[in-house]
Amino acid sequence: NRAACLQRLERWDDVVKDCSQAIKLDPSYVKAFARRSVAYEELQKWHDAFEDLKKSVELDPSLRAKESRRITILEKRAQEQFEKDKDEMLSKLKDLGNTVLGKFGMSTDNFKLEQDPDTGSDDGRKSYAWGFWPRPFLDVMN
Repeated sequence: NRAACLQRLERWDDVVKDCSQAIKLDPSYVKAFARRSVAYEELQKWHDAFEDLKKSVELDPSLRAKESRRITILEKRAQEQFEKDKDEMLSKLKDLGNTVLGKFGMSTDNFKLEQDPDTGSDDGRKSYAWGFWPRPFLDVMN
C-alpha cells in the first residue's frame, strides 16, 4: 500500500525500493512487479521496466491483454537503450585502446572489428573479434 501512495506522489526511487522489498518477502506479488515496472518506466530504465512487466504478466496472464501495448513499447525502448549503451561502450573501449596503443605509435585504426560468424550467444547476440591489419594494408584497401 505504501508503494501505491508513493506512486501517486511520483517518488519513483522510493516506489522501486518498496516494491523490491515486497518482492523479497513475496516473489509472487504481482502488484509489486507491476508498480515497480511503472516506476522504472518513469525513471527511463526501460530494460528493468520491461522485465518487471513481463514477470507480472507471467504471474497473472489476465494482464496480457491490458498490458500488450506497453510490453511492445518497453521491449522496443529496452532494445534501443541496449544498442545505445553498446555503441557508447565500444566508443569508450576504442578511446581506451587508443590511449594504450598510442604509446606504441598505433591506434585502434590498425585493427578491424568484425562480427565472428562462427560464434554467438544463446540469446542471439553477436560476437565480435579484433583482427590486426597493418596500416599499409588498410591504406591499400581504402
